[in-house]
Parts: sequence; C-alpha cells; structure tokens
Amino acid sequence: MENSFKIDSTDRKILQLLMGNARTSYLEIARVCGMSGAAIHQRVNKLEQAGIIAGSGIKLSPASMGYTSCAYVGVFLEKAGMYHTVVAELENIPEIVECHYTTGNYAIFLKLYCKNNQGLMEILNGRIQKISGVSSTETFISLEQGIGRELLP
Repeated sequence: MENSFKIDSTDRKILQLLMGNARTSYLEIARVCGMSGAAIHQRVNKLEQAGIIAGSGIKLSPASMGYTSCAYVGVFLEKAGMYHTVVAELENIPEIVECHYTTGNYAIFLKLYCKNNQGLMEILNGRIQKISGVSSTETFISLEQGIGRELLP
C-alpha cells in the first residue's frame, strides 16, 4: 500500500537533522529551516502520523562495548515451515541484532556481533546450529562497514 503523504524539501531537511541526531531540539531544527519551533513540531507530528517516522532512539557502538566481530550468517532450514519456531529460538541469542526471512540460498539471514571470533564460533556451534530445524549455516565475517545509513525519502 502506497503512502499518500507528500514529503517536501523542508520535511527532508527535518528528517536529515533528526537522523543525524534524534536529540536535536525543535528550536535548533527551526533555526536551520528558518521556521518556528511550533511549525517544526507540527511537521514532525505529521511525519509520525504518516508512519514515516517510526520511532527514535540512540545508537550504541558495538566495538566500544567490546563486540569487535560482526558477522552475517545464512541459515538453511530442514523445512521452510520451521521458520517461526527457529526464529523464536534465535530471539534468545542476544548477540543477534537482525533476522530476515529471505529468498535465495538461505531461509534466514542473520546479523550478529560477538566479542571475538572465538565467541562467534561458540554461538554458531553451541547455539545456532543446535536449534531444531537448522540444517546448516554459512558465515560471513564483516571486515568493515562502508555504508551505514537510514533510507531518506
């Protein structure tokens, strides 16, 4: 279903500022956009009501918390119908930060962070591969993230 809400250049500027720092005050955004704080508040409310702004929060740095290994894991399932059961088990592994049901080679594609490669191996062998319904996995270790951004309308 297509969203009928029309985004203009001011909305894009507001979104860019909030994506850069969700704590930016409406008054600061108003100064940058040449508008009143009340007008910015109204626009942000409309963006929220339209579902364009789905929430706000903080970003944590995994590396600064000691999670130096980022990996992507393709998961093969014994049967596609086991997806929901397997995902329910994967939710119990806090190092998994994303889980996608995909087309292609893998039924499930995961993103996870570990303290090191030894920790990654322990999660793979000791947790993920022991889940009933998982037939095998294929792991890709990220050497560096070249792009990390939100989608801007």
